[in-house]
Amino acid sequence: MDLNQPPLIASDLEGVLVPEIWVEVAESTGIEQLRLTTREISDYDALMKMRIGILRQHNLRLTDIQAVIGTLSPLPGAAEFVAWVRERAQFIILSDTFYEFAAPLMKQLMLPTIFCHSLLIDEDGFISGYRMRLEKPKRRSIRALRKLGFRTMAMGDSYNDIAMLEKAHVGLLFAPPDNVVADHPNFPVVTTYEDARTFIDEKFLGL
Repeated sequence: MDLNQPPLIASDLEGVLVPEIWVEVAESTGIEQLRLTTREISDYDALMKMRIGILRQHNLRLTDIQAVIGTLSPLPGAAEFVAWVRERAQFIILSDTFYEFAAPLMKQLMLPTIFCHSLLIDEDGFISGYRMRLEKPKRRSIRALRKLGFRTMAMGDSYNDIAMLEKAHVGLLFAPPDNVVADHPNFPVVTTYEDARTFIDEKFLGL
C-alpha cells in the first residue's frame, strides 16, 4: 500500500448508513419473506428474483415501494459520519440497491456519489427485473479505483460486501450479523460510528 496515494473510503449503504429497505417494506406490508437480505442469502440474483415474484403476487408496484422509502431516514449518526469521512478522504457508496430506491436517502446524506443498479419497470408500473451496472460490481469498482491510484478502504456488513473488502487495501465489517463474522473472521469488526472513526483514523488515515 502506497501511503502517498490519496485515500478513498467506499461504504455499503443498507445496514451501514441507512435501514435495510426491504426489511422496512416487509414491516409496512406484513410480508415476512421480504425481510430476507444479503445478510442471509448470498446469491443476489436468487434473492432479487424472489422479491420481484413476491411483489407481483401481492400486487405491489414500484410506487408502493418508493412510498415506504419516502418515510425513511439514515441511521442515527450516519449523516454526521459521512460528513466526517468526506472531510478527510474521497468517499463513495458501493451498493446493490437501485437508483430508483436510493435517491431520497442520498439527499439526506448530502448527495455522496453512489454506484448501484437500475430497475426494469413494465408498463403497469411493476418491477419486472433489474439491470446490473456490471458483473461483480463492488469487487470491480474497488479494483478500478486502485488502478486509478487511490489508497482504498471498504466497509460493509453483508456477504455481498466481502469481495470489495478483500480487494481494498483495508477492509472493515460494520455491525455485521454473527453468521457473516463467523464465515469471515479475518476482517476487523466495529459496531458504532465512533468505533469506525477510530479505526479509520488509526488503521487507515493514520498509517
